[in-house]
Amino acid sequence: MSEPFVRDDVKAFLAAWKAMARPPMSDEMIAMMRQLPPGAIPSMDLPLGELGEDRKLTMPGPAGEIELRLFDVRASRDPSPAVVFYHGGGFVAGSIDTHEALAAEISRELDLPVVSVEYRLAPEHKWPAGPQDSEAAARWIAENGATLGRTFTGLVLCGDSAGGNLTVVTAMALRDMPAALPVIMQFALYPVTDSVEVRPSRRLFAEGYLLVDTDMQYFERAYAHDKEHWQASPALRDLTGMPPAVVVTAGLDPLRDDGREYARKLEAAGVPVKHHEADGIIHGFATFRLNIPSARDDLATALELVKVMLGEVSV
Repeated sequence: MSEPFVRDDVKAFLAAWKAMARPPMSDEMIAMMRQLPPGAIPSMDLPLGELGEDRKLTMPGPAGEIELRLFDVRASRDPSPAVVFYHGGGFVAGSIDTHEALAAEISRELDLPVVSVEYRLAPEHKWPAGPQDSEAAARWIAENGATLGRTFTGLVLCGDSAGGNLTVVTAMALRDMPAALPVIMQFALYPVTDSVEVRPSRRLFAEGYLLVDTDMQYFERAYAHDKEHWQASPALRDLTGMPPAVVVTAGLDPLRDDGREYARKLEAAGVPVKHHEADGIIHGFATFRLNIPSARDDLATALELVKVMLGEVSV
């Protein structure tokens, strides 16, 4: 089998990552990361950039307060959809702050308010804590635009990696029991959609492409999910009636085939879907735009697809 195509800036990034010799993920490592002060781990993304409003707030959740953060390119706006954003991190890491530049860029490029959600993380809070918080946040945002100084007309659910999974799971929950506002789109970046089947890409890119198999196995143990439940593997369930979707995959990602198959199943179920695969790049690229400059174009392409679809379905 021929070697996969890897972009030059991705090669340089992977070489630098390998030289760091980071230990594998573990409960102990996660506990240590939780103790680090903000900014102790250098960001690999671009700076936050300018916004019209950047506001922190809290909402009541199933097990206590959930932190939210509003990112809006405008200080005020006419009625519009709201983007509800769920950060990635294997269900154990990541935060609103680690993904702030991505959330801000989504607001700027789509000209929409983005509300980022700080859902509970494993191993302290195992499945289904994350899906419960994610659904609760979407429902609360649908009902509380005024609290954010805005009038929302619908929801665009969005997330990357683990957050992509929560995007799909929340879209499914709100399909089955609608919120106060309709979900008009799901925008999933390299999502986890099926934890049961191990597809070829997971074996092809198990080592040497950042998201290694040992870390993925740890994420699964820490999350402790029922792999066959729809709140863990939504692609195994009937997808009829799901909201229109933009699904983004990365060519060198162990999760690549998950995203491909999810897009295929959506299309088979009659759901409007646009699928973009970024060739020669790794999982997580949307938050590596500083260290992998070519990722900027990939995110821009994905957001352009979202804009096109919003023009077709926006309310």
